[in-house]
Amino acid sequence: MANIFRTKSIDQLIRESTGEGEGKASLKKALGSFELTMLGVGAVIGTGIFVLTGVAAAKYSGPALVISFIISGLACIFAGLCYAEFAAMVPVAGSAYTYGYAALGEIWAWIIGWDLILEYTVANAAVAIGWSGYIVSLLNSAGIHLPAFLINAPGVQGGMINLPAILIVFLISWLLILGVKESARLNNIIVGIKIAVVLLFILIGVFHINPANWQPFMPYGWSGVFQGAAIIFFAYIGFDAVSTAAEEVKNPQKDLPRGIIGSLVICTALYIIVSAILTGMVPYLKFMDTSAPVAYALAQVGINWGSALVSVGAVSGITSVLLVMLFGQTRVFFAMSRDGLLPKVFGEVHPVRGTPGKSTILVGIVTAILAGFTPISAVAELTNIGTLAAFVIVSAAVIFLRVKRPELKRPFKVPGVPITPLLSILFCSYLILVLPRVTHIRFIVWLALGFVVYFIYGYWHSTMNRPQKAS
Repeated sequence: MANIFRTKSIDQLIRESTGEGEGKASLKKALGSFELTMLGVGAVIGTGIFVLTGVAAAKYSGPALVISFIISGLACIFAGLCYAEFAAMVPVAGSAYTYGYAALGEIWAWIIGWDLILEYTVANAAVAIGWSGYIVSLLNSAGIHLPAFLINAPGVQGGMINLPAILIVFLISWLLILGVKESARLNNIIVGIKIAVVLLFILIGVFHINPANWQPFMPYGWSGVFQGAAIIFFAYIGFDAVSTAAEEVKNPQKDLPRGIIGSLVICTALYIIVSAILTGMVPYLKFMDTSAPVAYALAQVGINWGSALVSVGAVSGITSVLLVMLFGQTRVFFAMSRDGLLPKVFGEVHPVRGTPGKSTILVGIVTAILAGFTPISAVAELTNIGTLAAFVIVSAAVIFLRVKRPELKRPFKVPGVPITPLLSILFCSYLILVLPRVTHIRFIVWLALGFVVYFIYGYWHSTMNRPQKAS
């Protein structure tokens, strides 16, 4: 079992991604740096900007929420730099899973991939349920009232099925099967709409700031600022989906670092500006009992059409998040299947569309079932712990590979190694520790199940076994 730490060379990974070697399926190259940046913004700017800002300001940071966003943004950029180094060096589908295979070995790749499956599955279902809630609310405001049994999961307010959540998952899955270029084009439009909504709020809100609302600036002290940073860090989850598109990028060595870092910088800047304006428009304590702080702030200054504005932005935001997260999950699943760790049938690519159609269908069905029939709020934290664990492993892999293989060509280098990846490891590890204990237990159970699957199926079907059998 010593060869559970067997690694794939970067040359081998790249050969397989172009249709050579054991992995004969390759994805169509159709994305540039602009599309990648929009994918990142699409994944990050969602309900976080419309919901988490108020909660974090009222309960943790106060007006110092801007500092919390700076801290979270820096921590995420540290992790993003590590992703960018690997993405440019190993432009292959699978993101952190593939990087782990190249640097640390198969068992670590499996752990990361299994983590990402958990992250994306739970997140996609939760996002689909959130999308359903906003659509139902918009329909209600328009006088269209759907029966309760069609809009709630069994056991929730007389529900039998959350039909809107199922329909949006199937619609996005169908779009992803059509082609990556088509998906990116729709994402660009949706992101444009929600960025326009955010910018409109900024332009309106900046003229309604009362500096007195920023006092006291740090009511809960530095501990509150860091607690707020831990809460809002999860607004950034999803940016790693940009690196899952590596194999479909025209010029990955240049475009991937630009897309990853560019999207993080844009999102961090928007979060900081919006949080400063929000806490300047309304005293931070007033956000204690609202889950729609942007709409609430607009209403407080007499702009009553603000709720409609925010609803449009929120629906656009959630749609793009679901699009990018489903995209990311299908690419991780595809990469693991192509390597033989999961059934090979899901590693096949449509001969015309150039997309992993079968893995997209499977992911869509599983996500639709969860979103339509499961109230999953109790397990939503699993998204966070799976992502953070992947961040830690990727950051550690940067240091490990710099020491083990210093001669490798690195089109993009993380500045300040080992300090930068160590900061990423420390911050993400801290956030894992402050998560609820029940989340840690569920995560351990999921990992244990993953080891069972790996040693019963993945280890024996890995494409790494085939050269040994041939010899």
